Amino acid sequence: MKITEVIRPKEVTQVPEPPIARFLLADTRMAWLWLIVRLYIGYEWITAGLDKLTGYSFTFDASFGQKVSSPWVFGAHDGAAIKGFVAGALAQVGGPHPTVQDWYASFLQNVVLPNATVFAYLVTFGEVLIGLGLILGVLTGIAAFFGVFMNLNFLLAGAVSINPVIGTLAIFLVLAWRIAGYYGIDSYLLPLLGTPWTGTLAHKKTPTVSPVTSS
Repeated sequence: MKITEVIRPKEVTQVPEPPIARFLLADTRMAWLWLIVRLYIGYEWITAGLDKLTGYSFTFDASFGQKVSSPWVFGAHDGAAIKGFVAGALAQVGGPHPTVQDWYASFLQNVVLPNATVFAYLVTFGEVLIGLGLILGVLTGIAAFFGVFMNLNFLLAGAVSINPVIGTLAIFLVLAWRIAGYYGIDSYLLPLLGTPWTGTLAHKKTPTVSPVTSS
């Protein structure tokens, strides 16, 4: 008897979700919790993006409206901020336990640095779009996923800050994607798209026109 025949299941078996997981991640009664989480994360992302876009602080504190830096985009020095960020990351490569790993430092030096202007636009508008998606509840799970992706890249570059906090919370938003945008545009959008893409729009039938016959 082959080993594959022993370990291969004879029929497809689906392990059901535990009741607590269904309640927290798929029950609309818990949508209020994910609304709070997504508004908090969305606020952090959109303020960070607007700071980079305009050069002025959009954080609701004493610095609101004050100039904090030069804009990352639409200026004569596009990419300068990214180059400074990469330089700071590369400075953390040395030592027995480097904060930035060699493979990621190579990516920063050989991919990001030569295309600093492109990455300046990607980071700036990526942060703004993630923030808008989470605040408005538009494709919340996808917005949260890209938020986690950006958090991971910032962490790999040695920028800790608030990234572990909002990154961890965003992972839960991804898991709760079915209800995370319930109090938002997703409550209308997801039923149209379905799970995945099998909703009302996919099943919308085009009217058939009967041929006209002459008597």
